[in-house]
Amino acid sequence: MTDSSTQVALTAHVFAQDFSATPRGARLARRLATYQLATWGIPYGSPASDSAALVVAELASNAVLHACVPGRGFALRLTYDSGTGVIRIEVSDHHPRQPVSVPPPSDADNGRGLILVDAVSDRWGTSVQGDSGKTVFAEIEAMAREFDNQGYQ
Repeated sequence: MTDSSTQVALTAHVFAQDFSATPRGARLARRLATYQLATWGIPYGSPASDSAALVVAELASNAVLHACVPGRGFALRLTYDSGTGVIRIEVSDHHPRQPVSVPPPSDADNGRGLILVDAVSDRWGTSVQGDSGKTVFAEIEAMAREFDNQGYQ
């Protein structure tokens, strides 16, 4: 039997993993994200990979430092649509408090995570997850970053 219907090629890649709410878990999330992006064709050390690594590091460390619920970890979901070139990073935790980006005092050693996420991502935001918890997401247009880096645009 032959099927005459046209099939559309799947261009979305997905990686999802739960991590412990520890500094080690946040570090592992960043390392696995860059590894996964490399397997999808986004080279380690490229502008898109570096931006994604920074976003994962900041969102994961925020989940560990500010949204830790005893006995609960955080989840990373990484998607890459090779058709549009968009990398979407989602970090979910079990704390209902929404993140707020507030400029820290100029002499502070911390407090710039969401400012960095805003600077290196094309868009970011949050969504509520069930009765408690949230997902913080960021999107990076990988193709645009590669073209900008090569001077093609």
